[in-house]
Amino acid sequence: MSKSFSKVVYDLNQFIYGESIHPVTLKNGLTIGGGQIYPELNFTLPSMSINADTMPEVLEQYKSIIEDACKRAVELSVPGFVAEIELLPQATYNPEWGIDITKVVREIMWHYEEKHQLKSALRLTPVDIREDLKSEHMWHGAYWDKVMTVFEKGALAGADLLSIESIGGKDVHDEAIMFCNMKQAIFGLGVLGCMDMSKLWSSITSIANKTGRVSAGDTACGFANTAMVLADKGYIPKVFSAIIRVLAAVRSLVAYEEGARGPHKDCGYEGVYIKAITGTPISMEGKSSACAHLSPLGNIAGAVADLWSNESVQNVKLLGGMAPTISMEQLAYDCRLMNTAKHSSFEDAIRLRDWMVESDSRFDPQAYVLRPDVVLRLSDKIVQGKTHFERSKIAANEAVNEIREAIKQDAVMVDDKELSWLDMIQNDIESISDDDDAFTQEMIETSTSGKFDPKKYDL
Repeated sequence: MSKSFSKVVYDLNQFIYGESIHPVTLKNGLTIGGGQIYPELNFTLPSMSINADTMPEVLEQYKSIIEDACKRAVELSVPGFVAEIELLPQATYNPEWGIDITKVVREIMWHYEEKHQLKSALRLTPVDIREDLKSEHMWHGAYWDKVMTVFEKGALAGADLLSIESIGGKDVHDEAIMFCNMKQAIFGLGVLGCMDMSKLWSSITSIANKTGRVSAGDTACGFANTAMVLADKGYIPKVFSAIIRVLAAVRSLVAYEEGARGPHKDCGYEGVYIKAITGTPISMEGKSSACAHLSPLGNIAGAVADLWSNESVQNVKLLGGMAPTISMEQLAYDCRLMNTAKHSSFEDAIRLRDWMVESDSRFDPQAYVLRPDVVLRLSDKIVQGKTHFERSKIAANEAVNEIREAIKQDAVMVDDKELSWLDMIQNDIESISDDDDAFTQEMIETSTSGKFDPKKYDL
C-alpha cells in the first residue's frame, strides 16, 4: 500500500449526502462533496455499428446527447453536473476513436459553461479490454497500452476525472458467483483483484498527476453488480450477493491507497465504504439507474452520495424526448430535493437521509449492508486488517455476522431457504489459511476456470 487507511473518518451524524471530508475541487471551481449533491449523467449510443465508416455518425450521436442534456440542465437551473462517457469496447480497442468522442463532448460542455455558466466535469471511463483472452498480460502488452493511451490522451483532450471498471480477478470470480464459492470469491477480489488494482491505479494516478487531471476511482461492477443482478433474478442467494458487496470494498479501496482522490464511480455501491474510510466523495446510482439494470437499492443508494447518477442510458427516443435528456431531468429533480432539505437545516437533511435508508434497508440484505450505521461498523472492522487478504476475510466474515444479527432483530427480510447459506459461507471463510501465499497456491492448484492464467498475474 502506498497510502494506508486505518480508521473510519465519520460518525453517523456527519455521514450524509453532498458532504465529504475531502471534497474534490476542479479547475473551473466545481466542488464535489463540498455541501451539495450534483447530477452525474451517464449515456451511451443506441444499437449501431461502430467502425471507421460510422464514426462520423457516432460523433454526431454524442454531440446531440450532450447538447440536449446541457440545454435541459440550463432550463432547470442546474448549478453544475458531471457527464460520464463509458466508452464502448471499440472506442478503447481504437484509442483514437475514444479520444475523438471525448473532444466533441467536452467542447460542447465548455461552450455551455462559457455561455450559460453551467459548471461541469467530464468523467472518462474506458473499457477494461484486458479481459480479452488474447491479452498477453495484465500489466503490459498491447491491451494494457491501449487502455493507458485512452487515459492519457483522453485527459489531454479534456476529461477531468479518470475512472474504469477494472476486471483483475474477474476471470476466477465469475465462476465463484456461479457456484457461490466464497473462498474463490476472496481469491478473485481479495488477492488477484487487489494485486491488479495496485498496479493499475499507480499508473492511472501517475497519468492524472502528469496531465493535471483527477484520478477518480474504480468500481467492482463486474463483480458485485453481477452478483446483484443474478440474485435479483433468483439465480443465487441475496445473502451471498450482499457479502460480495462488502468484500468488494477492500478491492476498490486500493485505488485510494494508490493516490486516487474521487469521486468514486457510480456503479460501485461499495462506494459508501470507500467514503466511510477515506472521506473522498462518491457517485451513486439508485432508482434512476433502472434504465440500465434493476436493483433493490433505489433510495438507500442516495443516503451518502455526492453525485447522483442514472448508470447508463442509450440515446433512444421516448415520449418525453431523448432518454439521456430525460435522465438529466430526473437526476436534476432528485438533487434539487436533497439540496433543498440540506439547505433547510442539518436536521432536515439527516431526516431525509434516514427516510431514504429506512425505505429500502429492511427489504433486502443487499440494501441492508448499505445502511450508514452498518457501513461504519463494518468499515471500522475492515481497516483493522493489515493486508488486503486479511481485510477481505474480515469483510466477508463480519458481513455474515451483521446479517445474522439483523435477522435476529427482525431488521431485514431474508428468505428462510437462504439462512443455511450463512453457515456454509462462514464455514468457507473459516477454512481459509491465514497464510496468503499458501492460500494463493491452493487456489491456483484447484482453479477450474478456463479463463484464469496465473502467468498473467506473475504467479
